Amino acid sequence: MSTATNDSTTCIERRDALFLIPARGGSKGIPGKNIRPFCGRPLISRSIATARSLADDRDICVSTDSEKIRDVAEAEGLRVPFLRPDSLATDKAGTYEVMLHALDFYRSQGVEYERLVLLQPTSPLRAANDVRGAMSLYTPHIDMVVSVTPAKANPYYDIFETDPESGFLHISKGDGLYTRRQDAPKVWQYNGAVYVINTRSLRRGPLGSFRRRIMYEMPADRSVDLDSLLDWQLAESLACKCQK
Repeated sequence: MSTATNDSTTCIERRDALFLIPARGGSKGIPGKNIRPFCGRPLISRSIATARSLADDRDICVSTDSEKIRDVAEAEGLRVPFLRPDSLATDKAGTYEVMLHALDFYRSQGVEYERLVLLQPTSPLRAANDVRGAMSLYTPHIDMVVSVTPAKANPYYDIFETDPESGFLHISKGDGLYTRRQDAPKVWQYNGAVYVINTRSLRRGPLGSFRRRIMYEMPADRSVDLDSLLDWQLAESLACKCQK
């Protein structure tokens, strides 16, 4: 859905959602990971296919600094509208700045989006229904819907901090008297798969500043985030089994 708004100087087309796939060329943990073959296809192709099941190509953007990644995306038939500037091509460049850069680009083309759906290529087990589910929870009155999975560790039970004065360990949260994990409050961790973000909130500040966040739960077997070669082997094993 899109609407056009006229003012004295310009005509702004307002669209619902921009599906942003961030893909930096450099990677220390898994060299070339965004275009490395995953179950026989470049990793980024999975995120492109997921986005295409939910949106037209005009609302899908691969943001990259790499000509190789651009060429792989365009071999899939998806036009890459820009290459990131050098300031967003380092390993210190944050996703927040990358998202704002993409929104600013489309604004310069006369398009404003209500939501930004961030699909990181490093979550290859994410299903299109996960994205649909997260999007269905969104309203304009919140900052973000974010995918989570039950946390592997619990600050009420088995996460500890060191006292800066004594050096002794103490439980991170609560009084440390829980003797069974299942009795401790349930906690969640981001799995990196889906972010549905209010663009007005995003322009006010980074994701960590958000206070109106709603979770979309995903199971552990679709929540593997590719940080290491071991993660890659696990995710590829799970994905290739599902394809057979």
